Formats: sequence, structure tokens, C-alpha cells
Amino acid sequence: MGFVDLSGVRYGLSDGTTLFDDVSFRVGEGAKVALIGANGAGKTTLLNIVTGALAPQAGTVSHSGGLGVMRQLVGMREGERALRRLAVDLAPPPVRAVAARLAKAEERMSGTGGTEKDQLAYAQALADWGEAGGYEFDVLCDTVSVSILGLPWEAVKDRPLRTLSGGEQKRFALQLLLQGRDEVLVLDEPDNFLDVPAKRELEQAIRDSDKSILFVSHDREVLANTASTIVTLEAGTTWTHGGGFATWHSARSHRHERFEELRRRWDEEHHKLRELMLMYKNKAAYNADMASRYRAAQTRLRKFEEAGPPPAPPRDQDIRVKLEGGRTGKRAVICEGLELEDLTFPFDLEVWYGDRVAVLGANGTGKSHFLRLLAQGGSEPLPATRHRLEPVRHNGVARLGARVLPGHFSQTHEHPEFDGRTLREILWDGDEDRPSLDRSKAMSALNRYELTGQSEQDFKSLSGGQQARFMVLMLELSGATCLLLDEPTDNLDLASAEALEQGLKAFDGTVLAVTHDRWFTRGFDRFVVFQNDGEVIESDEPIWDVR
Repeated sequence: MGFVDLSGVRYGLSDGTTLFDDVSFRVGEGAKVALIGANGAGKTTLLNIVTGALAPQAGTVSHSGGLGVMRQLVGMREGERALRRLAVDLAPPPVRAVAARLAKAEERMSGTGGTEKDQLAYAQALADWGEAGGYEFDVLCDTVSVSILGLPWEAVKDRPLRTLSGGEQKRFALQLLLQGRDEVLVLDEPDNFLDVPAKRELEQAIRDSDKSILFVSHDREVLANTASTIVTLEAGTTWTHGGGFATWHSARSHRHERFEELRRRWDEEHHKLRELMLMYKNKAAYNADMASRYRAAQTRLRKFEEAGPPPAPPRDQDIRVKLEGGRTGKRAVICEGLELEDLTFPFDLEVWYGDRVAVLGANGTGKSHFLRLLAQGGSEPLPATRHRLEPVRHNGVARLGARVLPGHFSQTHEHPEFDGRTLREILWDGDEDRPSLDRSKAMSALNRYELTGQSEQDFKSLSGGQQARFMVLMLELSGATCLLLDEPTDNLDLASAEALEQGLKAFDGTVLAVTHDRWFTRGFDRFVVFQNDGEVIESDEPIWDVR
């Protein structure tokens, strides 16, 4: 059995800012520990330190047993990579090392068959592959492939990742790790992109696993059903709640109350010591015998102030989403005999101005394709599509109503037009859909989304939650009157998700959102369900078990 132990870990940013300090906690043998905190607090950075991808500037990290790691956006933005490369990235280090040499040897052998030296190198690579456990890993990949994709490993290992849904990629990676040899797993938001039945399977798999698991999640249902211990990263350090998520809010509230009480007592003692020092100062002015007491009072006050006050309770985030929208025609979206090729049977749908429509269904049923089709303008694409979205093959008609301007939130956060640009530059430059903002307005907008400190960061360098917040800001600035949101809450912390929900309530327009967030769905009044059999139906209530 494996464990992870952190003691006094500190890490700072390149600008000299300390991201976190004195981080100490333990993931015991077989424990299921959730790491939670606000977007940008440093959760992913801390996980990178645990896995050795980053070195701490102070403190120590130790672990035993193999370490299996799943990144936050595993497989995302790597659409042309083959599935086998994703699998190798998740394999134990000995398998990864040999896989690279085996791939090179196979490449040299392709075509003419290679030289005699190439053939010997290939034979050696195959032998090393067997010794490293490569064939056992192939058997595991085949088992997972059949379970998740319904096809043997040989049939799918060369498929580009873009041909798999986000949920299929996540489920494949999770099963590979949960069934693998590593005794410790570090999972960064493993529930993202999973439908509700898959989340329930994940919850059961984590509970049943004898592995030690450290994971990040913002899904309250997943946290409540899996975590035996909660480690909270806030105010630049961590604190540990030994109970589950059900009692975490109460524990956090009591902790903050203790901080406030300690600060009140410190202020009272500080005031008392200062008053005592001033009293002796006045007396020493006309009584020399009081000089020594005055100096002693000064020394005591100085040492008290140098020790500093106790930490203040962490400041709650203040995220203000101002989605405005605008009046459109009565019918915002019209679908007549719409059939997404190889995904759905023909269906009709009318979405009216002001509707809040949750698009539900299992992964791979066509929900994201549907939103992407509408984001392009439907069957008659808009004259310019900023993101150059991949066309959606379909039959039938999908139309947008009068004055409907779509705004698309991508599930995978893919925005190639943001590459190599800071947030301030993106806002400064504007584009055909967004006005250019001067520095003052740009910083004001970033401040509302708690992104001021990231204004000079490249979009790609942001955490998943910060990227999601910035994408919502882009929707706000675009003036969209119909929001097409594909899993918008997946990477958002609780405060950000609540701010988005409040923003959607005040939005003067139409919202269609693909979501597997059971809490977020409560804000919707219509439910369109993409079923596994290809039928698309409407329901008065959310339907989750459609697999």
C-alpha cells in the first residue's frame, strides 16, 4: 500500500509572490483525500509538486508505491494524438521509457523493413517491452478499451483523440489508472466531462479501490460520496478536515470564527499593551524611577507586534458576472427534422426567447455536436465564425431566430486565437465580436472575475477554472443573445459556479447548456435528452440514467 506525505511545502511564482507556504498533510494507506480550493489557489501546482513535475522551494514530499497521475485536461487540446500515446502517458515509468524506444524502432522498421541493425534494435526493444511489463499493459488497455469503447485495443489504439468525446477520454484514463499497478493515484478533477451515470461509477470505483487516492474536484456530490478527508487550500496554506464533505462547511465556519476570536483577543491585548506603554511614558517624563518600566513596556509591545497578529479568515471571492444579452425574435432556435449523422434520429425542437434549456444525456450521444452546430449559425452558417469550429454533418434544418447572436462556451477550452497572448492583450485587441478595451476597462473587467492578478499571463497558463471564468467574460463582452454552454461548471469552483448561475438568472436572452452537474441543472426549466438509442426527447424533469 502506498502513501503521500507533505511537510512544510512552499512554492512561489516567478514574480516573487508566494503561492502557498507551510503546506503539510498526509494521504494515508488506502485513504481517499480530496483537495479543494478556489480557482487559481494553486491546487494543480500542488499536485504537480506531489507528482514531481515541479520542485518545491521549501519543504519535503515523500511517497511510496507507484504513482499514477491524471492531469486536469487529460487528452484535451491534443486532438490529433493517437489513443495509444495517451495510454502510454498513463503507464508506469518503466513501460513509458521502453514504449518510446519501441515506437522509434517500429518507425525505422516500417516500409522497407529496416537494416539489420534496425531489426536487432527492434528485437531488443520487444524484449525490453516484455521485461518492463508492456504485454501486461497491452492486456490492461484491451480490457479497458472493450469496457469503455466496446472495441478491442488493436481496433482503437491509433484513433485520434478528437474522435472520442471528452467523457470517453476521461473514462478510459480513469479505468486504466484504477485497474493499473500504481498504489497511489493523483487525479486532477477526474469527474470533469463525465455524465451522471459515469460519475456514479467513478464514485463507486474510488470507494471500492484499495489504492491511496488524492484528487481535486468541485462537484459537491462527488466530494460527498467519496472523500473521507478534505484538505482545503486557501489563504496561501492548507488545513485538513478529518471528516467528510457533509461536515466541511460547518468545520470551515467554526475555523473562521476561531480566527476572528483570536484576532479580537489580539487587538484587545495590543490595545492594552499600547495603553500601558503610553502610561509609563507619561509617568517617566516627570519621574525617573519609571524609565525602566517604560523601556520594559516598549520592549514587550515591540515583541508582541513583531510576532504579528493571528491570520485573518480567508477573503471570500467576489465574482460578478454581467451577462446582458438582448431581445430577439420569439423563436430563438428552430430545428426541423434535424438529424446529426451517425448520432441521432431526426427530431424537431423549438426554443423560445428567454428559455433555459438543459441538454442532457450520456457522453457520445451528440450533445456537444448539437451546440457546435448552433454556434456556427445552424444549417446556414454565419458569415464569420471566429473559432472556425469543425463542421457538424447533419440532415434537416437548424436555424437561429431573428437577432439571435450565438455565444459558444467550449467544453475543452480550445481557443487557438488566444495562443501566445496575455489576458490584457486579448481584451486590448478585441475582435470582430468584441470591442477593444482600454487598460482601465480591461482591468475592471478582469477584477470582476477575480483575474486581475493573471492579466499578464498567457491564456494557456491559467488553471482550468480561471480559463473557464475568462471564457464567460468573453461571452459577456461579445453581446451574445443566445448562450450555448458546453459543460460550463466543470472547472469552476463553488463560488464561481454560483456567480455564473446568478449571471444566467439576470441574462436577457436564451440559454442552452450541456451539463452533467446535478446542482447546476436546478436553474433550468426545460430538459432536452439525447438518448443512447439516437432518439432526442423533451422531459419535464432531468433524466440522468439514459445509458
